Amino acid sequence: MEMTLIGLRLLREVAERGTFTAAADALGYTQSAVSRQIAALEQAAGSRLFDRYPGGVRLTGPGRALLRHAVVALDALEAADRELSGAKEAGRGRVRLGFFPAAGAVMIPRTLATLRREHPRLHVATREGTTPSLARALRAGTLDLALLSSRPPHRSPDTDDPPLSVEPLLEGRLLVAVPADGPFGERGSVDVDEIAAAPWIAGPGSPNEPVLGVWPGLPGRPEVRHTARDWLTKLHLVAAGAGITTIAPTLLPAVPAGVRLVPVEGVAEEIRRISLVRLPGPLGEPTRTLVQTVRQVGADLGQLPGCEG
Repeated sequence: MEMTLIGLRLLREVAERGTFTAAADALGYTQSAVSRQIAALEQAAGSRLFDRYPGGVRLTGPGRALLRHAVVALDALEAADRELSGAKEAGRGRVRLGFFPAAGAVMIPRTLATLRREHPRLHVATREGTTPSLARALRAGTLDLALLSSRPPHRSPDTDDPPLSVEPLLEGRLLVAVPADGPFGERGSVDVDEIAAAPWIAGPGSPNEPVLGVWPGLPGRPEVRHTARDWLTKLHLVAAGAGITTIAPTLLPAVPAGVRLVPVEGVAEEIRRISLVRLPGPLGEPTRTLVQTVRQVGADLGQLPGCEG
């Protein structure tokens, strides 16, 4: 049997999505059709490409090796298709950037605005995602770079080989966003015991990601009164007096009127780091340009109170 283009595309999609079902949904196949195609690809390769386990799949060593070559081949075919589609794309750089949700409020818009001014021919496609999904997309070659957030001890985003290249950009102390006209609004800080009983605004949790918006290690069981994935939604709910939420100081430029940011006392500091992550190896000129721009935006945000560039 021979490897097919469909098989290679499915290999990349399953590697990125982490399950046959998610890959099938993304490409419009049935789950059984994806399973058959991957089985045929494994037969052609002469090796098992995925380890199956409850809840998902994981690339094997041969699977990772084949994926690296598949990514090169698929990217070359996509580049050829763009070139043949017309001269409008000639001379344009193209980079794919992933980011964690909170980066979409300030860091990503500033980066894109700078690129429009200084490098107008560079085309950047962006995608929001969780750390596991963005790490898989980097491995699958559907992203070139990703902005990820981490907490100490700042482990690598995944455990696959080769290790991802992780470049720290800036760090900041986690704060609490409170209504300006609420009981904490005029305070210079709040004690962890005081906020334990407050109503919280948080993002829905998942098996791979903690609940975002509630202070880590809060004593007792917090009352999550409102749930929202989007950080700006959370902040506007705070401004409306609906509760409080955690926030990184990098979001300070996006904080709406009626919200104050205060540090938490009586507990160890919670530090958050933003890093630029990619596969190891040389970078093309468009990607280097984006990296330099992201570094500059990170350095500018590092000047905000509570941040370090």
